[in-house]
Amino acid sequence: MKIEKAIKNDSNDLTELTIRSKSHWNYSKEQIEEWRDDLTVSEIYILEKEVYKLINRNDLIGYYSYFRINDLDVKLENLFIEPEFIRKGFGKMLMNDFLQRIQNAKFERIILDADPNVEKFYEKIGFKVIGKLETSIKNRFLPIMEMKIKPAHNNGYS
Repeated sequence: MKIEKAIKNDSNDLTELTIRSKSHWNYSKEQIEEWRDDLTVSEIYILEKEVYKLINRNDLIGYYSYFRINDLDVKLENLFIEPEFIRKGFGKMLMNDFLQRIQNAKFERIILDADPNVEKFYEKIGFKVIGKLETSIKNRFLPIMEMKIKPAHNNGYS
């Protein structure tokens, strides 16, 4: 198993993984198609954001992506796993890799918009709901979550 930076040629594979992973939560095919643009990982996206993929042998198992919002905040934008590997520790593996990658930056907070189906996953890691984001589905909201982190530059001491 290895986690490595995605390259622009990974665009289609990451997009298809995202769609399969999102479909795992029993959204209708029509709903997935309505979200297709939002679920697409374009070549430009890979070049502009930080995108890391989890590979087992030559198989793509999952990925995450993030970007700097400002000097103190970072947004975890995506974390998707192939459906057959959900609830087997790979999401946590990707999250740990993400936390390790950002530890030397001076970020104080991670923000994300969670699918309601994975809110508990993020809560177990230490995220807290700070708001909600209305979606295109009537009466459906995404929890906006945050996790405060101690930047490495102060050695974890406040």
